[in-house]
Amino acid sequence: MSLPDAFHEIAKRVNNWGRWGADDEIGTLNLITDEVVREAAAGVRAGRRIPLALPLRQDGVQTGMIPGRVNPLHAMVQINQELFGPGTVACSDDAVTMGLQAGTHWDALPHVSHSGRLYNGRPAGTVTAHGGAGFAGIATARHIVSRGVLLDVARARGVERLDGAHAVTPEDLEAAEELAGTRVRAGDIVLVRTGQMGLYLAGDRHGYAHPSPGLSLRTPEWFHARDVAAVANDTLTFEIFPPEIEDLWLAVHALHLVEMGMPQGQNWNLEKLSTACGQEKRYAFLLAATPEPFVGATGAPVAPVAVL
Repeated sequence: MSLPDAFHEIAKRVNNWGRWGADDEIGTLNLITDEVVREAAAGVRAGRRIPLALPLRQDGVQTGMIPGRVNPLHAMVQINQELFGPGTVACSDDAVTMGLQAGTHWDALPHVSHSGRLYNGRPAGTVTAHGGAGFAGIATARHIVSRGVLLDVARARGVERLDGAHAVTPEDLEAAEELAGTRVRAGDIVLVRTGQMGLYLAGDRHGYAHPSPGLSLRTPEWFHARDVAAVANDTLTFEIFPPEIEDLWLAVHALHLVEMGMPQGQNWNLEKLSTACGQEKRYAFLLAATPEPFVGATGAPVAPVAVL
């Protein structure tokens, strides 16, 4: 099934190819300027730090629905081993095998392609079996620190968790923006809370995965108009799942990553942040969220921290 005309029309309106030069590999992260970071840091008041990452564990969020995306398999490779002889300091070491997008993570720009192209018009064939992403891999996102804004759509709509069939709209984002008492601006990282994470935290991995609320096809234009640097949310698939248009899978991924060059994150735990923002009556904060710099990777784990 080819992508419908409606998709291509949105793609033209949000396209950023060439905006920062033909060789650009970081897309909307260019919007995080020194001034943006200074203003974000100046907004810290209480010094309250909220971690947003899920623990990396073998019984994590992955259910097998996405082939090859395995939860972390942790093994001890040495236990109290006296490497330099009896009586010397003993060491314990670990190893892990996991899907780089298994837990709380960022998707890099070449995570998806459409019509044979990646961000900035590069060929999808630049992603190879041996080299991985030869262009715009996750290691190019060397530092992701900016003002974060929590758009708590669930709270703005008066529920703990949006219904699994709820496609988040620009109207939802604006209602959450009104609740937040701040306007999303250029260089911001937007965190969209649906409340779906509550299912996983309660032990329902399958219910967390499907069906799931998420971003609708109407939201990329909203983020583009605001010059948002990156977006993350508290779901497995980011966009509504199953899709709002039958058989149009991962369309929001394609618009964000390929057309806009905007990183997106999934499986962010926004529950404690929602509580803290409500208590502090502040929904903007300094956000530190730099991914692990795996060379050639199309995504990577991240342990974000919001500082209020």
